[in-house]
Amino acid sequence: MMVKRNPYKRCLVILFWLTVWHCTAVIVDNSILLVTPVEAFKAFLGLLEKGEFYFTVGKSLLRIGVGFCTGASAAVILAAGSRRFPLLEEMLSPVFNLIKAVPVASFVVLLLIWWGASFLAVAVSFLVVVPNVYISTLEGLKNTDVRLLEMAKVFRFSFRNRFFYIYRPALKPFLYGSLKVSLGMCWKSGVAAEVIGTPDFSIGERLYLSKIYLDTGGVFAWTAVVVILSVLFEKLVLRLIDCFFSREVSCGQRQVSGVFFGGRRQDFGRGGGNQEKNVEAVRKGLKLKEIVKSYHGKAVVDGISAVYEPGQVYYLTSPSGSGKTTLLRILAKLTKPDEGILEVPETCSMVFQEDRLCEDYNAIKNVELVTKDWGLARKALLNLLEEEVLYRPCSELSGGMKRRVAIVRAMESESEYVLLDEPYTGMDDETRRRTKEYICSRQQGRTLIIATHI
Repeated sequence: MMVKRNPYKRCLVILFWLTVWHCTAVIVDNSILLVTPVEAFKAFLGLLEKGEFYFTVGKSLLRIGVGFCTGASAAVILAAGSRRFPLLEEMLSPVFNLIKAVPVASFVVLLLIWWGASFLAVAVSFLVVVPNVYISTLEGLKNTDVRLLEMAKVFRFSFRNRFFYIYRPALKPFLYGSLKVSLGMCWKSGVAAEVIGTPDFSIGERLYLSKIYLDTGGVFAWTAVVVILSVLFEKLVLRLIDCFFSREVSCGQRQVSGVFFGGRRQDFGRGGGNQEKNVEAVRKGLKLKEIVKSYHGKAVVDGISAVYEPGQVYYLTSPSGSGKTTLLRILAKLTKPDEGILEVPETCSMVFQEDRLCEDYNAIKNVELVTKDWGLARKALLNLLEEEVLYRPCSELSGGMKRRVAIVRAMESESEYVLLDEPYTGMDDETRRRTKEYICSRQQGRTLIIATHI
């Protein structure tokens, strides 16, 4: 439950600490050691009246901003490379561990010797940001749901759609948190580097001069400037990050491929029926010869041979744990058999044993990812779902509703064969009847292989 903050209470807290500050300054009675809030505010107003103040602030903002942006960008790119190439991760690991362990002051001194003061704040800000963002981004990539990546492979998602609808939601908590922490550290380290290097027209230089001239009011005023800039910069960056994560991008253009063909219906192991042909050509079937797949020395699929003719419907009926899901994964080219020959068409769609939906997005978006057409996705979903549920995030739908979204996604995808693993899970009799009718109406001559249990 979200608790609303009371603005009056916050004002009273701030007023309390200002009073403590004022009373302490009055007791100390030494403006070199401590000034009152009023004197600090006057010093701040005095800064605003000087033209060079804005140039100084702009230069420091540019240095630290460049360091932060280049550091965050480099970290994300390196994390993506490390996820793709494990050797790169091993090579970078000691480097980032060293950067995290070495004190910032050591980097400041070394960089001051190597580069001088001009780029010191940029380099220090960069070094502070890189390890935090790199580690969190890599962790987010590693925690991306493998099941969703398999789903994207089956449905042939473009890299763009995989990034925005699978990787992006997975990265959000990791990247957002690391950037928020890095923003504060970046400003503290950047200004500290300026104090040591004292480059011309920098906040660090002004703080250093205020210390030299025992201008305590100036120290407080410039510190207030740093705090204000840090807060505003953080809000701006986090706002941009929020826009990035909340923006809904297009799924791409629909590409029309060849037509689907009708054919005869046959139940695997239970006889079959006939279905009307409606096109001119014949699709490729699926062939398995002596397929074997073992896990931990135990054969799950043991020497299966079968031919699945185009345009027919097959039911795989056997008890749970008999290897139906493994066989479907082999047919979907997600699992490589240990032995045997597999011949399947190029394109496939699938209803997995789990729903495997992009839960942050609504039902229409999940289907649009395969149809590339919002209107077509909505129309298809209305066959099995009420309109008011189509716009809810899939995370808010019931298990039966999610199952129907997964079925519509598979049946509306352009493919040469469709695999359905326990498609009617969580459905009552009436919903199951409607779903069967929908699947039959959308077969369009494709080979359907449906796994069920006794």
